[in-house]
Amino acid sequence: AAAELRRRLENELEDIRGAGTWKSERVIASRQGPHLRLAGVGFSLPLYLPAGILNFCANNYLGLSSHPEVIRAAVEALEKFGAGLSSVRFICGTQSIHKDLEEKIARFHQREDAILYASCFDANAGIFEALLTPEDAVLSDELNHASIIDGIRLCKANKYRYKHMDMQDLEAKLQDAQKHRLRLVATDGAFSMDGDIAPLREICQLAQKYDALVFIDECHATGFLGPNGRGTDELLGVMDKVTIINSTLGKALGGAAGGYTTGPKPLIDLLRQRSRPYLFSNSLPPAVVGCASKALDLLMESNAIAQSMAAKTQRFRSKMMAAGFTISGKDHPICPVMLGDARLAAVMAEDMLNRGIYVIGFSYPVVPKGKARIRVQISAVHSDEDIDRCVEAFTEVGRKHGALP
Repeated sequence: AAAELRRRLENELEDIRGAGTWKSERVIASRQGPHLRLAGVGFSLPLYLPAGILNFCANNYLGLSSHPEVIRAAVEALEKFGAGLSSVRFICGTQSIHKDLEEKIARFHQREDAILYASCFDANAGIFEALLTPEDAVLSDELNHASIIDGIRLCKANKYRYKHMDMQDLEAKLQDAQKHRLRLVATDGAFSMDGDIAPLREICQLAQKYDALVFIDECHATGFLGPNGRGTDELLGVMDKVTIINSTLGKALGGAAGGYTTGPKPLIDLLRQRSRPYLFSNSLPPAVVGCASKALDLLMESNAIAQSMAAKTQRFRSKMMAAGFTISGKDHPICPVMLGDARLAAVMAEDMLNRGIYVIGFSYPVVPKGKARIRVQISAVHSDEDIDRCVEAFTEVGRKHGALP
Protein backbone atom coordinates (compact mmCIF):
# COMPACT_ATOMS: atom_id res chain seq x y z
CA ALA A 1 0.00 0.00 0.00
CA ALA A 2 2.83 2.41 0.85
CA ALA A 3 4.53 1.73 -2.51
CA GLU A 4 1.26 2.32 -4.37
CA LEU A 5 0.71 5.57 -2.50
CA ARG A 6 4.22 6.76 -3.37
CA ARG A 7 3.67 5.95 -7.06
CA ARG A 8 0.37 7.85 -7.13
CA LEU A 9 1.86 10.85 -5.36
CA GLU A 10 4.89 10.97 -7.66
CA ASN A 11 2.64 10.85 -10.74
CA GLU A 12 0.50 13.66 -9.37
CA LEU A 13 3.55 15.77 -8.59
CA GLU A 14 4.88 15.18 -12.11
CA ASP A 15 1.53 16.34 -13.53
CA ILE A 16 1.85 19.56 -11.54
CA ARG A 17 5.36 20.15 -12.89
CA GLY A 18 4.21 19.35 -16.41
CA ALA A 19 1.37 21.86 -16.19
CA GLY A 20 3.84 24.60 -15.23
CA THR A 21 2.08 25.22 -11.90
CA TRP A 22 4.78 23.93 -9.54
CA LYS A 23 5.31 26.29 -6.60
CA SER A 24 8.87 26.61 -5.34
CA GLU A 25 9.78 28.20 -2.02
CA ARG A 26 12.55 30.75 -2.19
CA VAL A 27 14.55 31.00 1.02
CA ILE A 28 14.96 34.45 2.56
CA ALA A 29 18.13 35.13 4.57
CA SER A 30 17.09 38.46 6.07
CA ARG A 31 14.18 40.22 7.76
CA GLN A 32 10.95 40.82 5.87
CA GLY A 33 10.97 44.21 4.17
CA PRO A 34 11.17 46.06 0.84
CA HIS A 35 14.79 44.88 0.44
CA LEU A 36 15.71 41.23 0.99
CA ARG A 37 18.62 38.85 0.78
CA LEU A 38 17.81 35.46 -0.71
CA ALA A 39 19.76 32.34 0.22
CA GLY A 40 21.30 30.29 -2.57
CA VAL A 41 20.41 32.62 -5.43
CA GLY A 42 22.77 31.87 -8.30
CA PHE A 43 23.05 35.20 -10.04
CA SER A 44 24.99 38.44 -9.67
CA LEU A 45 23.00 41.38 -8.39
CA PRO A 46 23.02 44.49 -10.60
CA LEU A 47 25.01 47.42 -9.28
CA TYR A 48 21.94 49.61 -8.81
CA LEU A 49 20.58 47.27 -6.10
CA PRO A 50 23.27 47.28 -3.42
CA ALA A 51 20.71 46.58 -0.70
CA GLY A 52 19.65 43.28 -2.29
CA ILE A 53 16.42 42.08 -3.85
CA LEU A 54 13.45 44.43 -4.13
CA ASN A 55 10.47 42.63 -2.63
CA PHE A 56 7.06 43.24 -4.24
CA CYS A 57 5.15 40.16 -3.10
CA ALA A 58 4.69 40.48 0.69
CA ASN A 59 1.49 41.22 2.61
CA ASN A 60 3.61 43.64 4.64
CA TYR A 61 1.37 46.53 3.57
CA LEU A 62 2.43 49.02 6.25
CA GLY A 63 6.02 47.87 6.57
CA LEU A 64 5.52 46.93 10.21
CA SER A 65 6.97 43.39 10.02
CA SER A 66 10.42 44.75 10.87
CA HIS A 67 9.45 48.04 12.50
CA PRO A 68 11.80 48.60 15.47
CA GLU A 69 8.98 49.39 17.92
CA VAL A 70 7.07 46.27 16.86
CA ILE A 71 10.16 44.11 17.31
CA ARG A 72 10.88 45.69 20.70
CA ALA A 73 7.30 45.00 21.84
CA ALA A 74 7.68 41.35 20.83
CA VAL A 75 10.92 40.98 22.78
CA GLU A 76 9.40 42.61 25.87
CA ALA A 77 6.35 40.33 25.72
CA LEU A 78 8.59 37.28 25.26
CA GLU A 79 10.68 38.18 28.30
CA LYS A 80 7.71 39.04 30.54
CA PHE A 81 5.17 36.38 29.49
CA GLY A 82 7.34 33.56 28.13
CA ALA A 83 7.59 31.66 24.84
CA GLY A 84 4.10 30.18 24.92
CA LEU A 85 1.24 28.94 27.06
CA SER A 86 1.25 25.19 26.35
CA SER A 87 -2.54 25.37 26.67
CA VAL A 88 -5.76 26.33 25.00
CA ARG A 89 -7.43 29.51 26.14
CA PHE A 90 -10.10 28.08 28.47
CA ILE A 91 -7.72 25.89 30.49
CA CYS A 92 -4.68 27.98 31.40
CA GLY A 93 -3.90 29.83 28.18
CA THR A 94 -5.33 33.31 28.69
CA GLN A 95 -2.95 36.04 29.81
CA SER A 96 -3.67 39.69 30.42
CA ILE A 97 -2.06 40.58 27.08
CA HIS A 98 -4.57 38.36 25.20
CA LYS A 99 -7.51 40.17 26.80
CA ASP A 100 -5.87 43.55 26.23
CA LEU A 101 -5.35 42.81 22.53
CA GLU A 102 -8.94 41.60 22.09
CA GLU A 103 -10.21 44.79 23.68
CA LYS A 104 -7.92 46.86 21.47
CA ILE A 105 -9.11 45.08 18.30
CA ALA A 106 -12.76 45.69 19.22
CA ARG A 107 -12.02 49.37 19.92
CA PHE A 108 -10.12 49.75 16.63
CA HIS A 109 -13.04 48.33 14.64
CA GLN A 110 -15.61 50.08 16.87
CA ARG A 111 -17.25 46.78 17.78
CA GLU A 112 -18.41 45.31 21.09
CA ASP A 113 -15.89 42.49 21.52
CA ALA A 114 -13.27 40.37 19.76
CA ILE A 115 -11.79 36.86 19.96
CA LEU A 116 -8.29 35.78 18.93
CA TYR A 117 -7.38 32.74 16.79
CA ALA A 118 -4.13 31.21 15.62
CA SER A 119 -4.89 32.52 12.12
CA CYS A 120 -7.74 34.07 10.16
CA PHE A 121 -8.05 30.71 8.40
CA ASP A 122 -9.01 29.34 11.82
CA ALA A 123 -11.35 32.26 12.45
CA ASN A 124 -13.14 31.49 9.18
CA ALA A 125 -13.17 27.78 9.97
CA GLY A 126 -14.70 28.48 13.36
CA ILE A 127 -17.50 30.94 12.78
CA PHE A 128 -19.99 29.48 10.30
CA GLU A 129 -20.36 26.12 12.02
CA ALA A 130 -20.88 27.79 15.41
CA LEU A 131 -23.34 30.40 14.15
CA LEU A 132 -25.45 28.72 11.47
CA THR A 133 -27.84 25.74 11.60
CA PRO A 134 -29.78 23.76 8.95
CA GLU A 135 -32.55 26.34 9.35
CA ASP A 136 -30.25 29.13 8.13
CA ALA A 137 -28.65 30.21 4.84
CA VAL A 138 -25.25 31.56 3.89
CA LEU A 139 -24.69 33.45 0.62
CA SER A 140 -21.06 33.53 -0.52
CA ASP A 141 -19.25 35.37 -3.33
CA GLU A 142 -17.88 32.80 -5.79
CA LEU A 143 -14.34 34.22 -5.50
CA ASN A 144 -14.18 34.29 -1.71
CA HIS A 145 -10.94 33.13 -0.10
CA ALA A 146 -10.42 29.39 0.33
CA SER A 147 -10.71 29.72 4.11
CA ILE A 148 -14.23 31.18 3.80
CA ILE A 149 -15.19 28.39 1.39
CA ASP A 150 -13.80 25.74 3.72
CA GLY A 151 -15.49 27.30 6.74
CA ILE A 152 -18.84 27.32 4.98
CA ARG A 153 -18.38 23.67 3.99
CA LEU A 154 -18.13 22.79 7.68
CA CYS A 155 -21.52 24.25 8.58
CA LYS A 156 -24.95 22.71 7.95
CA ALA A 157 -26.62 25.85 6.66
CA ASN A 158 -28.18 26.05 3.21
CA LYS A 159 -25.46 27.28 0.85
CA TYR A 160 -25.82 29.79 -1.98
CA ARG A 161 -22.98 31.01 -4.20
CA TYR A 162 -23.50 34.26 -6.08
CA LYS A 163 -21.49 35.53 -9.06
CA HIS A 164 -18.50 37.66 -8.20
CA MET A 165 -19.67 41.09 -7.00
CA ASP A 166 -22.89 40.62 -9.02
CA MET A 167 -25.62 42.37 -7.05
CA GLN A 168 -28.39 41.21 -9.35
CA ASP A 169 -27.43 37.59 -8.73
CA LEU A 170 -27.06 38.21 -4.99
CA GLU A 171 -30.55 39.70 -4.87
CA ALA A 172 -32.00 36.69 -6.67
CA LYS A 173 -30.30 34.38 -4.17
CA LEU A 174 -31.54 36.48 -1.23
CA GLN A 175 -35.08 36.25 -2.57
CA ASP A 176 -34.79 32.47 -2.73
CA ALA A 177 -33.29 32.38 0.76
CA GLN A 178 -36.28 34.12 2.35
CA LYS A 179 -37.63 30.71 3.33
CA HIS A 180 -34.76 30.26 5.81
CA ARG A 181 -34.59 31.54 9.38
CA LEU A 182 -31.38 33.60 9.17
CA ARG A 183 -29.50 34.83 6.11
CA LEU A 184 -25.78 35.67 6.22
CA VAL A 185 -24.03 37.30 3.25
CA ALA A 186 -20.31 36.43 3.35
CA THR A 187 -17.73 38.29 1.27
CA ASP A 188 -14.11 39.28 1.22
CA GLY A 189 -13.79 43.01 1.76
CA ALA A 190 -10.88 43.07 -0.68
CA PHE A 191 -10.22 40.07 -2.92
CA SER A 192 -6.63 38.91 -2.62
CA MET A 193 -6.09 37.57 -6.14
CA ASP A 194 -7.82 40.36 -8.08
CA GLY A 195 -7.27 43.49 -6.02
CA ASP A 196 -10.93 44.49 -6.27
CA ILE A 197 -13.07 45.77 -3.42
CA ALA A 198 -16.49 44.34 -2.60
CA PRO A 199 -19.44 46.70 -3.27
CA LEU A 200 -20.32 46.83 0.41
CA ARG A 201 -22.78 49.71 0.11
CA GLU A 202 -24.91 47.73 -2.31
CA ILE A 203 -24.47 44.49 -0.35
CA CYS A 204 -25.60 46.21 2.84
CA GLN A 205 -28.59 47.76 1.07
CA LEU A 206 -29.69 44.34 -0.16
CA ALA A 207 -29.07 42.84 3.27
CA GLN A 208 -31.31 45.46 4.84
CA LYS A 209 -33.97 44.93 2.18
CA TYR A 210 -34.04 41.15 2.71
CA ASP A 211 -33.35 41.09 6.45
CA ALA A 212 -29.90 39.53 6.19
CA LEU A 213 -26.63 39.93 8.10
CA VAL A 214 -23.29 40.86 6.52
CA PHE A 215 -19.95 39.16 7.23
CA ILE A 216 -16.68 40.44 5.74
CA ASP A 217 -13.15 39.03 5.69
CA GLU A 218 -10.80 42.01 5.97
CA CYS A 219 -7.40 40.33 5.73
CA HIS A 220 -6.37 42.47 2.75
CA ALA A 221 -7.95 45.67 4.06
CA THR A 222 -7.29 45.97 7.80
CA GLY A 223 -4.70 48.62 8.56
CA PHE A 224 -4.66 50.56 5.31
CA LEU A 225 -8.09 50.93 3.67
CA GLY A 226 -10.34 53.72 4.92
CA PRO A 227 -9.39 57.10 6.45
CA ASN A 228 -8.07 55.44 9.62
CA GLY A 229 -7.15 52.05 8.17
CA ARG A 230 -10.15 50.25 9.67
CA GLY A 231 -10.96 48.53 6.38
CA THR A 232 -13.48 48.42 3.57
CA ASP A 233 -16.48 49.09 5.82
CA GLU A 234 -14.87 52.38 6.89
CA LEU A 235 -13.74 53.13 3.33
CA LEU A 236 -17.30 52.75 2.02
CA GLY A 237 -19.10 54.25 5.01
CA VAL A 238 -20.98 51.14 6.18
CA MET A 239 -19.35 50.39 9.53
CA ASP A 240 -22.74 50.38 11.25
CA LYS A 241 -24.22 47.96 8.70
CA VAL A 242 -21.61 45.17 8.79
CA THR A 243 -22.32 42.72 11.63
CA ILE A 244 -19.21 40.49 11.69
CA ILE A 245 -15.58 41.12 10.73
CA ASN A 246 -12.88 38.47 10.48
CA SER A 247 -9.33 39.59 9.87
CA THR A 248 -5.68 38.82 10.43
CA LEU A 249 -2.71 39.95 12.48
CA GLY A 250 -0.43 38.29 9.92
CA LYS A 251 -0.43 40.91 7.17
CA ALA A 252 -0.50 44.67 7.79
CA LEU A 253 -0.57 44.36 11.59
CA GLY A 254 2.99 43.20 12.14
CA GLY A 255 2.91 40.16 9.88
CA ALA A 256 3.63 37.54 12.55
CA ALA A 257 0.53 35.33 12.86
CA GLY A 258 -2.93 35.28 14.33
CA GLY A 259 -6.48 36.17 13.35
CA TYR A 260 -9.67 37.33 14.98
CA THR A 261 -13.41 37.80 14.85
CA THR A 262 -14.97 41.04 16.05
CA GLY A 263 -18.64 41.87 16.36
CA PRO A 264 -21.56 41.68 18.81
CA LYS A 265 -20.60 40.50 22.30
CA PRO A 266 -23.13 37.62 22.38
CA LEU A 267 -21.59 36.26 19.17
CA ILE A 268 -18.07 36.45 20.60
CA ASP A 269 -19.28 34.76 23.80
CA LEU A 270 -20.80 31.96 21.72
CA LEU A 271 -17.58 31.48 19.77
CA ARG A 272 -15.66 31.07 23.02
CA GLN A 273 -18.04 28.21 23.88
CA ARG A 274 -18.53 26.55 20.49
CA SER A 275 -15.83 27.50 17.97
CA ARG A 276 -13.69 24.39 17.52
CA PRO A 277 -10.47 26.05 16.22
CA TYR A 278 -10.56 28.33 19.28
CA LEU A 279 -11.36 25.59 21.77
CA PHE A 280 -8.78 23.09 20.47
CA SER A 281 -5.82 25.30 19.49
CA ASN A 282 -3.05 26.69 21.65
CA SER A 283 -3.18 30.35 22.59
CA LEU A 284 -1.28 32.87 20.50
CA PRO A 285 2.35 33.13 21.69
CA PRO A 286 3.09 36.25 23.77
CA ALA A 287 5.62 37.62 21.27
CA VAL A 288 2.98 37.53 18.51
CA VAL A 289 0.48 39.27 20.79
CA GLY A 290 3.06 41.93 21.62
CA CYS A 291 3.77 42.57 17.92
CA ALA A 292 0.12 42.98 16.99
CA SER A 293 -0.68 45.14 19.99
CA LYS A 294 2.10 47.59 19.17
CA ALA A 295 1.09 47.65 15.49
CA LEU A 296 -2.44 48.65 16.51
CA ASP A 297 -1.05 51.31 18.83
CA LEU A 298 0.90 52.83 15.94
CA LEU A 299 -2.19 52.77 13.72
CA MET A 300 -4.45 54.37 16.30
CA GLU A 301 -1.88 57.06 17.09
CA SER A 302 -1.65 58.23 13.48
CA ASN A 303 -3.16 57.41 10.10
CA ALA A 304 -0.13 58.76 8.21
CA ILE A 305 1.28 55.35 7.28
CA ALA A 306 -2.10 54.08 6.05
CA GLN A 307 -2.71 57.24 4.03
CA SER A 308 0.67 56.98 2.27
CA MET A 309 -0.49 53.81 0.49
CA ALA A 310 -2.84 55.53 -1.97
CA ALA A 311 -0.21 57.60 -3.80
CA LYS A 312 2.26 54.70 -4.02
CA THR A 313 -0.44 52.36 -5.35
CA GLN A 314 -1.55 54.90 -7.94
CA ARG A 315 2.03 55.47 -9.07
CA PHE A 316 2.57 51.76 -9.80
CA ARG A 317 -0.81 51.14 -11.41
CA SER A 318 -0.69 54.18 -13.70
CA LYS A 319 2.88 53.54 -14.88
CA MET A 320 2.22 49.86 -15.56
CA MET A 321 -0.94 50.60 -17.54
CA ALA A 322 0.91 53.30 -19.49
CA ALA A 323 3.51 50.65 -20.38
CA GLY A 324 0.72 48.47 -21.82
CA PHE A 325 0.02 45.98 -19.03
CA THR A 326 -3.47 45.03 -17.84
CA ILE A 327 -3.77 45.53 -14.08
CA SER A 328 -6.75 43.95 -12.32
CA GLY A 329 -8.67 45.62 -9.52
CA LYS A 330 -8.83 49.27 -8.60
CA ASP A 331 -7.15 51.51 -6.01
CA HIS A 332 -5.81 48.58 -4.00
CA PRO A 333 -2.12 47.84 -3.28
CA ILE A 334 -2.71 44.33 -4.65
CA CYS A 335 -1.91 44.93 -8.31
CA PRO A 336 -2.33 41.73 -10.37
CA VAL A 337 -0.46 41.92 -13.69
CA MET A 338 -2.76 39.82 -15.89
CA LEU A 339 -0.94 37.49 -18.30
CA GLY A 340 -3.33 34.57 -18.89
CA ASP A 341 -0.80 31.81 -19.52
CA ALA A 342 0.59 29.93 -16.50
CA ARG A 343 3.98 29.25 -18.05
CA LEU A 344 4.37 32.88 -19.09
CA ALA A 345 3.62 34.04 -15.56
CA ALA A 346 6.16 31.62 -14.08
CA VAL A 347 8.91 32.45 -16.60
CA MET A 348 8.41 36.19 -16.30
CA ALA A 349 8.49 36.02 -12.49
CA GLU A 350 11.77 34.10 -12.65
CA ASP A 351 13.23 36.61 -15.08
CA MET A 352 12.13 39.47 -12.82
CA LEU A 353 14.17 37.88 -10.03
CA ASN A 354 17.18 37.83 -12.35
CA ARG A 355 16.72 41.59 -12.52
CA GLY A 356 16.54 41.90 -8.74
CA ILE A 357 12.73 42.09 -8.38
CA TYR A 358 11.00 39.47 -6.23
CA VAL A 359 7.47 38.74 -7.51
CA ILE A 360 5.49 35.52 -7.81
CA GLY A 361 3.38 34.10 -10.62
CA PHE A 362 -0.05 32.73 -9.70
CA SER A 363 -1.89 30.13 -11.74
CA TYR A 364 -4.47 27.35 -11.39
CA PRO A 365 -5.64 26.15 -8.87
CA VAL A 366 -4.92 29.38 -6.96
CA VAL A 367 -6.68 31.36 -9.72
CA PRO A 368 -9.00 30.13 -12.51
CA LYS A 369 -7.49 28.48 -15.58
CA GLY A 370 -6.54 31.00 -18.24
CA LYS A 371 -6.22 33.83 -15.70
CA ALA A 372 -2.61 33.45 -14.59
CA ARG A 373 -0.99 36.59 -13.32
CA ILE A 374 1.93 38.04 -11.41
CA ARG A 375 0.59 39.60 -8.24
CA VAL A 376 2.45 42.73 -7.20
CA GLN A 377 1.88 44.14 -3.71
CA ILE A 378 2.78 47.70 -2.81
CA SER A 379 4.00 48.55 0.68
CA ALA A 380 4.15 51.85 2.54
CA VAL A 381 7.91 51.35 2.85
CA HIS A 382 8.50 51.15 -0.92
CA SER A 383 10.15 54.31 -2.21
CA ASP A 384 9.19 55.96 -5.50
CA GLU A 385 12.53 54.76 -6.83
CA ASP A 386 11.66 51.16 -5.84
CA ILE A 387 8.34 51.37 -7.67
CA ASP A 388 9.87 52.91 -10.80
CA ARG A 389 12.57 50.22 -10.92
CA CYS A 390 9.91 47.51 -10.67
CA VAL A 391 7.98 49.03 -13.58
CA GLU A 392 11.16 49.28 -15.68
CA ALA A 393 11.96 45.61 -15.03
CA PHE A 394 8.41 44.53 -15.91
CA THR A 395 8.63 46.47 -19.17
CA GLU A 396 11.95 44.84 -20.10
CA VAL A 397 10.75 41.34 -19.21
CA GLY A 398 7.35 41.84 -20.82
CA ARG A 399 8.93 42.78 -24.14
CA LYS A 400 11.41 39.91 -23.94
CA HIS A 401 8.65 37.31 -23.50
CA GLY A 402 6.05 38.84 -25.83
CA ALA A 403 3.66 40.11 -23.15
CA LEU A 404 4.21 43.62 -24.53
CA PRO A 405 4.70 44.67 -28.15
